[in-house]
Amino acid sequence: MQHELQPGPLLDETGRLFQAGWAREESKTYARAAIKAPWHRIKEWDYYCVVTDRHALALTIADNSYMGFLSASWLDFETKRDLTDNAIPLLTRGRLGLPESADAGDVAATHNGFSLSFSHEAGGRRLKVSAPGFAGGKGLEGEVFLRQPPMDRMVIATPFPKAPRAFYYNQKINCMPAEGEIRVDGQTHRFDPARHFGLLDWGRGVWTYDNTWYWGSASGLIEGEPFGFNIGYGFGDTSAASENLIFWKGKAHKLGYVGWHMPEGTYDGAPWRFSNPQGRFELDFEPVMDRAAATDIKILKSVQHQVFGRFSGTVRLDDGTALQIRDLMGFAEEVQNRW
Repeated sequence: MQHELQPGPLLDETGRLFQAGWAREESKTYARAAIKAPWHRIKEWDYYCVVTDRHALALTIADNSYMGFLSASWLDFETKRDLTDNAIPLLTRGRLGLPESADAGDVAATHNGFSLSFSHEAGGRRLKVSAPGFAGGKGLEGEVFLRQPPMDRMVIATPFPKAPRAFYYNQKINCMPAEGEIRVDGQTHRFDPARHFGLLDWGRGVWTYDNTWYWGSASGLIEGEPFGFNIGYGFGDTSAASENLIFWKGKAHKLGYVGWHMPEGTYDGAPWRFSNPQGRFELDFEPVMDRAAATDIKILKSVQHQVFGRFSGTVRLDDGTALQIRDLMGFAEEVQNRW
């Protein structure tokens, strides 16, 4: 079953989801004040990632209630170099003011000289970063404008078994043409909107303590047209809908189950495989670089493997049209959190 969400409030008066399911647009209205769960279980974030054949830029502003999280990463796929800096303000409890809509409201945060801002402008979104101390003084600074023409996105509302007031409301917007430049360690890198694309992962919810998720995404050009996909699973009750979608020329094509066939004992070595029982998503994944991170302070633990690489194979649209994918750069990740 792939149940489509109807417009209206996300939560009822008891703080439970009105509906579980998916949508092509922001159909449900999120309100932090409607949450009835303990404050420390509320998690909110905006994560942007711009991927090219050679580099990736990732920017995050998150408010996990007992702490905030500002992050900037610059990845070089040729040298396998991952430069990342984080700032962690404590006991934010919503003070970072992340917007209650993915389509309105700006957010900016500064901590210990590290500044990030995500704002809406006519026709798209502007991302700004200033981190003079980035990567031990190498420095990272610049701005990127992500154009957002009318197009579908992935929206999903997911409940958690045995936790009636826990939920995850997530939006993924693929295929946003990226324009701008980033300066890293004195070198300038430019994004070309004719061939480079950005992604937004917009997450709001009440999470249970121990979770593992799997998420894959890519955006690019196929036959000269914008193409992307979002795949994932691993947490909550997804019986109402999966988050698996293909995007082609701005339109969403819904998928059900997509199997992840990952090699054991390695993340960036042997190829991966993704498959759909109906033959609509048959892609091989050649890992290029594992962006790995691990934090373990007993009560809180996070183990992340965001693996960037190239997807090749065949996908089929709702009408059966087959698209051939070759060396499309994207990522697939496994993340384990106790938070």
